[in-house]
Amino acid sequence: MNKKHSNIKTRFIKYFIVLSLFFVYGCSNTKYLPEGDLLYTGGSVTVKDSVLKKKQRKELENTLEGLLRPKPNQQILGLRPKLWFYNIAGEPKKEKGIRHWLKYKVGEEPVLFSKVDLDYNAAVLRSFSENHGYFKTRVSADSTVRNKRVTAEYTVQPRKQYKIKEVKFPDDSSALGKAIARTHRRSLLKEGNPYDLDVIKAERERIDTRLKEKGFYYFNPDYILAQVDSTKGDSQVNIKLKIKDETPEKARIPYKIDKIIVYPNFAVSKDSIKYKKEDVVQYNDFTIIDTADTFKPNVFDRAILFKKGDFYNRKDHNLTLNRFVNLGTFSFVKNEFKPSDSIKDALDSYYYLTLLPKKFIRFEVVGKTNSASYTGTEVNVNWNNRNLFKGAELLTVSVFGGADFQLSGDNNGKNIFKLGTETSLTWPRFITPFFHVKGSSEFVPRTKATLRYEFQNRTQLYSLNSFNASFGYLWRENRRKEHQLNVMDITYVSPNNVTPEYLADIEADPSLAKVIEKQLIFGPVYQYTYTNTMQKRKKNTIYFNGELDLAGNVTGLLTGANIKKKDTVKIFDVPLSQYVKFKTDFRHYLKLGKETELASRIIVGAGLPYGNSSVMPSSKQFVSGGTNSIRAFRARTLGPGSFKNLETDNSYSPDQTGDLKLEFSTEYRAKLFSIVNGALFVDAGNIWLLNEDKDKPGAKFSKDFMKEIAVGAGVGLRFDLSLLILRADLAMPLRKPWLPENDRWVIDDIDFGSKIWRKDNLMLNIAIGYPF
Repeated sequence: MNKKHSNIKTRFIKYFIVLSLFFVYGCSNTKYLPEGDLLYTGGSVTVKDSVLKKKQRKELENTLEGLLRPKPNQQILGLRPKLWFYNIAGEPKKEKGIRHWLKYKVGEEPVLFSKVDLDYNAAVLRSFSENHGYFKTRVSADSTVRNKRVTAEYTVQPRKQYKIKEVKFPDDSSALGKAIARTHRRSLLKEGNPYDLDVIKAERERIDTRLKEKGFYYFNPDYILAQVDSTKGDSQVNIKLKIKDETPEKARIPYKIDKIIVYPNFAVSKDSIKYKKEDVVQYNDFTIIDTADTFKPNVFDRAILFKKGDFYNRKDHNLTLNRFVNLGTFSFVKNEFKPSDSIKDALDSYYYLTLLPKKFIRFEVVGKTNSASYTGTEVNVNWNNRNLFKGAELLTVSVFGGADFQLSGDNNGKNIFKLGTETSLTWPRFITPFFHVKGSSEFVPRTKATLRYEFQNRTQLYSLNSFNASFGYLWRENRRKEHQLNVMDITYVSPNNVTPEYLADIEADPSLAKVIEKQLIFGPVYQYTYTNTMQKRKKNTIYFNGELDLAGNVTGLLTGANIKKKDTVKIFDVPLSQYVKFKTDFRHYLKLGKETELASRIIVGAGLPYGNSSVMPSSKQFVSGGTNSIRAFRARTLGPGSFKNLETDNSYSPDQTGDLKLEFSTEYRAKLFSIVNGALFVDAGNIWLLNEDKDKPGAKFSKDFMKEIAVGAGVGLRFDLSLLILRADLAMPLRKPWLPENDRWVIDDIDFGSKIWRKDNLMLNIAIGYPF
């Protein structure tokens, strides 16, 4: 037996060597080179310096190597497959077809040594070194040829790096000199730091930015001269910042704002603006020339942060433009500053605004989770009316429909479908009865009122009618931080079309009745969102959403409702729900490469009923499983705890809800080709009840909750269709919390060849958008 295995091993090694040699030969690219030329395979830099530490030398070498041009052909495991594809494609006869695609889409043109300028690269390395304090650096270049391949070698011999001994700011008595001198405390030029030309340039930009906040509209960084004196010895420099003599007089003076003129109906296509005397409206500090009486004047008072007599500053300049854009009514916003013709050292500010179409229709296909925790794909048709009452308001009327699709061998057709309508009106300001809030960020604060009706149908079981009305505020501190406070949020849920099948199951499992109970919920809801995922260059980005829901608290306290004393408050014969609920959703995205990342999410939530309620309303409880949750389990069927409904003879998995939720997901995402992206994922988590339920043994949260965690894993394909992401995730369970404690891991049971196993375990999730 050992001899047989040895022969197989020997034969395998021979085949491997032959195949490897064949592959290497096949990937050889030098035979396609032009006559007399060589294939450039890259350059290296060696820093020879006895003063620098080894780590510093290595860092400098890596930095300098990144400056070398051109870059050699891309390598993978020592091979250049892109260059190989380019060569074997030959010369395509037409600009399409497999040859053209291989050569110009997949392939990569050879980088020839004739394109490498050793002297130019040496000059670049010398310049970079001296700009970073290594004065009088020597650089030499050479090349090595082997088998029609050539490498370039550069030797850099820097002197001791110069450091800053002293920094002087202008000391003259002019307004500009004093203004520059006052910026010295935040200077980027620090005594003892290495000399760096980039830092000097950044310091000039910093000073210009500070001056722009002080009214120096016409100043620019080029008017600052940095004089560097390196003759003091001991490898040190003195830097003196001064105002150039040729700086124009207008750049030396701070300017104030005089007139503010707004054109709300500016047409980009027209060269001039024609208006009548009656089109001109004076409002506070503004002159508004509205030829179509489009807006109320106070719209501009809230958007423009400048006031007459203010010193010009760039912050208010940019914030004003951003606020106009964020009103959502203008397609084009232009701002000009011109010298005032009536006041010395003043500017007139002109705003030219081009309107978006007043009415428009938008079609959307999105992945969504509604107020009742139903996830799925939703199609929306939105009709919008901008500037409804001449105050930049937005009226939106929507009709939507959706479904939650999960396909498996035991699919019984009882999917969830929904249909509804929503009307919302948004004002670009806070509407409050007590005080006026203007806001000072680039984002306009908003007030939003919403009315919504949704019909949810779980086929062959029951339907729910859901009515919601809300009134609240939305505001953003900056691009990363957003707040939403609904001071009034009312939800009324009523059952409809409950089938005999479901009623029969309630007899066997009374807890199923909760789903079809009438529910009345009202109270404030607050959400806070933080994200920096828009920063595409960051390796690590995060998203956080926290939600606090306080239902029936004020009413419950005023009425003294206490269900334990059988003193239940009812409104329209429906018990008022009273609870406190919070939920957090934290996500982390780790960029592994240009088109690969590791995305992770953790959800923690808890709901506490009290006063008028002994249990949370089912529409506000937590659920687990589904296309955006633990994908190996059918939506809303996982948990709570180790409970599994095995009592009824139903042909479906009934909804399971809980008061606590813990869920974790992580997935590796990578681009495969064209519009197709792939994913490998693992999901884990569960839900639990806070209180004991005799009908659901094992559902209560305990110290052993980690033993009741469900785990699933799978693979997915995501099709990036530009307008939307179509997702198909195939998942299977790895751990089933309802099984006996020692049998919950089911990895050993995996059997893709078994039809029965596939039917009971494989779950195909079809959805729109990423799960997180």
